[in-house]
Amino acid sequence: MGLRRWVESRLASVEISESRGVRYLHLGGDAIQSALRLSNPESLELHYTRAAMAYLLLVREPSDLLVIGLGGGSIPRFVRHARPRTRVTAVEINPRVLAAARAWFGLPENDARLEVVIADGAQYVPAHPGSCDALLLDAFDDGRSVRALASETFYTACRQALRAGGIFIQNFMADDPERERCTRRLEQVFGARVAVLPAANGVNVIVFALMDRGLRLGLPALERRAHRLEMLLGLPFEAMLRSLLRRNTWTLADGFRRKPD
Repeated sequence: MGLRRWVESRLASVEISESRGVRYLHLGGDAIQSALRLSNPESLELHYTRAAMAYLLLVREPSDLLVIGLGGGSIPRFVRHARPRTRVTAVEINPRVLAAARAWFGLPENDARLEVVIADGAQYVPAHPGSCDALLLDAFDDGRSVRALASETFYTACRQALRAGGIFIQNFMADDPERERCTRRLEQVFGARVAVLPAANGVNVIVFALMDRGLRLGLPALERRAHRLEMLLGLPFEAMLRSLLRRNTWTLADGFRRKPD
């Protein structure tokens, strides 16, 4: 990528780079953890962050979004800016990551609509049952799913953390060898109410698991919803809906379910 790279010494292994007007966050390697377009800091730069927002097609807008894994804070910042009815709690295990998000990526200080908690997500989630309407898991260990955050026990705790009508969202690298196994675990925990959405660039896959069948809308209503969200948020909801329909079965009675491989 020809990136200009430097390391802020007080942040140890947290690296920041910039290229062509975009600032990137790297944690202990070259993999990009977060990105910020300097000319439009409130936007979602990475494809996977846009795909994760497809949860708005599947469920009613949440009052509380819980995010496990902060990175540069692009999704919490976007939701805080664009969805004023949603409160965001982000849990990050590494205080250096939070320092980088605030110093280099414009993450606001804690307020009534955004709170960052320094904690281990594997401990935080089981301690907060019924605390959120949407739960986004976006945590990695050297580009792979964190083992402690991918067990059936942890997924069960995630389900218990969700209120009725809630949704679980997990970001995977597309080439993660554990992705299929984790998806099957989610199907067991959530009763097969699971849908997948590859990010537009094919690097990531977003997996959604619903507490119930989600919004049971006819196809024309779903298309209108996607159009309205695209006009409001500037994200490709219409293309994401088409991809969801290709990759998953959908019926008015049952909502979305992952197609058999």
